[in-house]
Amino acid sequence: MICFDVGASTMRILMLERVPTMRTTIQLDDNLHEMARRYAQESGTTLTALLEEVLREKLLARPKHQPSERVKLKTVNGRGMQRGVDLDDNAALLDLMETR
Repeated sequence: MICFDVGASTMRILMLERVPTMRTTIQLDDNLHEMARRYAQESGTTLTALLEEVLREKLLARPKHQPSERVKLKTVNGRGMQRGVDLDDNAALLDLMETR
């Protein structure tokens, strides 16, 4: 059974399918609840089925994360880090670069 908390009223819908379900409570704006209830009724479905369909559509429509393009950093030969340089201290790094 799924319980939807909708404003002052609570609606209980019995799930007849043998699909694993979770009982949950959601709060909906009263006008939105009424619109959804009417839409489900006019479509010949339940409010639960309508909400599941809309959630699936919304969640599956999200764009897949594209891996970022690899960045190739330029490296140069050198003597490594200077003593006393703290890479976590931005102000000290700026001072050091300005003195060169």
